[in-house]
Parts: sequence; C-alpha cells; structure tokens
Amino acid sequence: MTQNTVTRAQLSEAVYQEVGLSRNESADLVESVLNEISEALARGEIVKISSFGSFQLRQKGERVGRNPKTGEEVPILPRRVLVFRASHVLKQRINEGLAAAEQQRAHVPS
Repeated sequence: MTQNTVTRAQLSEAVYQEVGLSRNESADLVESVLNEISEALARGEIVKISSFGSFQLRQKGERVGRNPKTGEEVPILPRRVLVFRASHVLKQRINEGLAAAEQQRAHVPS
C-alpha cells in the first residue's frame, strides 16, 4: 500500500478542476471549509458530512500511564481527543476499492 497524502493544495486544485472557480477562489473555499470544521469542533459540536462521516470530540479522563523505558508511573492529564467515524457509504466505497484491487492482483500473470 502506498503512503500518499492529500494536501490542501491538491484539494484546491481538485475544486478548481471540478467546479471551475479560479485557483485563488478554490484555495479560499477549501480554507474556509476547513476553518469552519475546525471552529465547530473547538466549540464542542459534532461535524457530520453526508456520505463521508462524522467528527466529534471525546473527553478522556485522567489516568496513570507508565514510562516504557523506566517503568515509572506518570499521570496522564484529562484531555479531549478527536474521533472520526466513517459513514457506511464511505466504508462501502473503500471496501469496493479493496475488492477491485484484489481481483486485479488475482488476474495478473506471474
């Protein structure tokens, strides 16, 4: 599996190609959407994107951890963590891609 990363610039370019806005407008649109998602999460709101998934914050309580090198117990402070749950549509799309890749590998002569 390759480790490619989708960047803001690539998202902006995709908007430019698909929607037809200027490159600057596309970059502003992508930045605006990402800022709105970030701000909503910072306010503690759940962000749901239809056919994609939902982002939400989860509160984790204080607990005792252990330093793996020394074995020393260290308190881990309470914090909020970001959780993403993929929609069924996204899960299905991902698994269809996996099945197609498996079929291609099975039909490639050695």
